[in-house]
Amino acid sequence: MKIRLAGVEPESIVDGPGYRLAVFTQGCPHGCPGCHNPQTHRFDGGYEADTQEIIAQMGLNPLVRGVTLSGGEPMMQAEALCEIAQAARERGMNVWCYTGYTLEELIKEAKPERMRLLQWIDVLVDGPYLSHERSLDLLYRGSRNQRLIDMPRTLACGQVCLYTPPAW
Repeated sequence: MKIRLAGVEPESIVDGPGYRLAVFTQGCPHGCPGCHNPQTHRFDGGYEADTQEIIAQMGLNPLVRGVTLSGGEPMMQAEALCEIAQAARERGMNVWCYTGYTLEELIKEAKPERMRLLQWIDVLVDGPYLSHERSLDLLYRGSRNQRLIDMPRTLACGQVCLYTPPAW
């Protein structure tokens, strides 16, 4: 399946825990002032790739244990990202996703492809980046309004359950 990308980082150490394959989608409707990836906003930017090309990169480095879906806005290409997330989980990798939408917004709109993607995500980092809420002390997020949501627990219990990082 085709997907529009801003890029892929095969060994990211900042987009979730451990070494990760980070997939940066192209196109974002939010336009958050101070966004970390403003080059990903234009929907006609970046380049087209095939999801199988990204899936083929999984497992090339045995130290890479997770996949991060970022952007741009991943939910704009949820169907293609379902393929990538499913393949990652089938390989025993965890999946993180950064979105400018809140989980409540995604659930309210109930778009089938986005709801399917949520089923494959381990941790959802939700909410827009708000520059007045910026903090360099936050784990894996840029502003205080953003949450690290444990999606399997949240889906199982029907209420938001925050991700708790493992103790060192």
